[in-house]
Amino acid sequence: MTATSATEEFRNARDFLLRHREDYEAARDGFAWPRPDRFNWALEWFDVIAEGNDRTALHIVEEDGSETRVSFAEMSARSNRVANWLRAQGVRAGDRIIVMLGNQTELWETMLAAMKLRAVVIPATPLLGPADLRDRVERGRARHVIVRSEDTAKFAGVPGDYTRISVGGDGVDWLGYEHSAREPDVFEPDGDTLAHDTLMLYFTSGTTARPKLVEQTHTSYPVGHLATMYWIGLKPGDVHLNISSPGWAKHAWSNLFAPWNAEATVFIHHYTRFDAGRLMAEMERHGVTSFCAPPTVWRMLIQSDLSRLATPPREAVAAGEPLNPEVIAAVRRGWGVTIRDGFGQTETAVQVSNSPGQRLKEGSMGRPSPGYAVTLVDPVTGRRDVAEGEICLDLSAHPVGLMTGYHGDPEKTAEAMAGGLYRTGDIGSRDEDGYLHYVGRADDVFKASDYKISPFELESALLEHESVAEAAVVPAPDPLRLAVPKAYVVLAEGFTPDAETARALFAHSRAVLAPYKRVRRIEFAELPKTVSGKIRRVELRRLTAEGASTGPEFTEGDLV
Repeated sequence: MTATSATEEFRNARDFLLRHREDYEAARDGFAWPRPDRFNWALEWFDVIAEGNDRTALHIVEEDGSETRVSFAEMSARSNRVANWLRAQGVRAGDRIIVMLGNQTELWETMLAAMKLRAVVIPATPLLGPADLRDRVERGRARHVIVRSEDTAKFAGVPGDYTRISVGGDGVDWLGYEHSAREPDVFEPDGDTLAHDTLMLYFTSGTTARPKLVEQTHTSYPVGHLATMYWIGLKPGDVHLNISSPGWAKHAWSNLFAPWNAEATVFIHHYTRFDAGRLMAEMERHGVTSFCAPPTVWRMLIQSDLSRLATPPREAVAAGEPLNPEVIAAVRRGWGVTIRDGFGQTETAVQVSNSPGQRLKEGSMGRPSPGYAVTLVDPVTGRRDVAEGEICLDLSAHPVGLMTGYHGDPEKTAEAMAGGLYRTGDIGSRDEDGYLHYVGRADDVFKASDYKISPFELESALLEHESVAEAAVVPAPDPLRLAVPKAYVVLAEGFTPDAETARALFAHSRAVLAPYKRVRRIEFAELPKTVSGKIRRVELRRLTAEGASTGPEFTEGDLV
């Protein structure tokens, strides 16, 4: 594949960040987004770095120990075959394709092939059921679906005139993906890819409301994730492990764009049930140099013996939800590595992060990523650059790594982009050194006795106690204080959900929190989560408001 001016512009920006990967000030001051008019990342970046390249692009280790390795050159050829075959099945530029695959080679082949065809991908996790799929087909106006053979039955009740493609064998009314292997491994595009052409339509996780449909372009994600590459600290030749389910934005962030922007290997370890010991053994055996995981996985890891990993990864990051300080401390003790938090959304790449080389502040999510201008806005007065307020992006900086908008919802888009700002809906605070600290979702922060309460702060305090594996705090109605903090707690192994454990947690809360912040009610229960693993606090607020309990509940006043 011949390099283009867009390729060189992209490479120059990428190489600038690599040169300054541990010099935040230089990266922040000198970085400029590539802004090509035309750009196809699969054709003009991946195929260029793949030419004659036998280094491993994708390495998958199955639960039974079997392995698949695909080189950059092989992945380029495979995706060309898939693109040629999909074109023969009627896939055209602008067509929407639901891609519902697991962490399997065909997922990466398909993503590249769709880009080459200028088709629009609607990523979907295999965990979705028929109702979610119906919504994606209807609102996404999907013309094609590509799914695992074991998931084809989920579409039996999903109406629509869409091409059905099955990975893993032919079926009734389903085309077999495997036929793509017979196609030529040379692909000729049938037109230019404009920078603003739609690349992906992402359904958000829906933690507080009906999922929104986020529209990303051929530059907003591929180019935008140069910032994600910088945050993780990736460089050519790295072996990067990111634990994320396909179908969610973080998978594209760290299992596609960021590592291949850096010319690193994407490493995948399959497991049915999480096993910290096995995961660390595979990390050791295959030389994982960078590791990204959601807070849930980090919390499970620290309950095991971290010293079993003799060669910890050079880079360790967390994303999805804010990481509690006690988890960071435990990993630092076990691995001698500091987990670096970052903040981003499906709507953006990483906006704020602790990048390599930055001075880390305990509990901070870092400073604005190169290419982003971040301001805190008072949600009531609209005043900018306040000490605490809604985290917003200044659109005058024209950040490339930002969505076009919410597809099919101009009112929601206008609301999110009002006043020359992109409004994240998250509340943060800024300290005297310019470091940002996460407070909580605007919808989750509440008042008790006229004091503002950050659920995240209280949850972090609870997680310091040895009995707590997970916690979520919501407001509970109170006749005197209007609301009091109620904690839903998942206990660590070996602890009993009884009055004695609750008494210990109330005592811990009194010891580490100011009187107005301390937890007043505790319920031991499983936490409702989205299919992407995020806690549905909106569901917990509803249960609390209705007075419904799903597990043993205790009130501080009854146990003192």
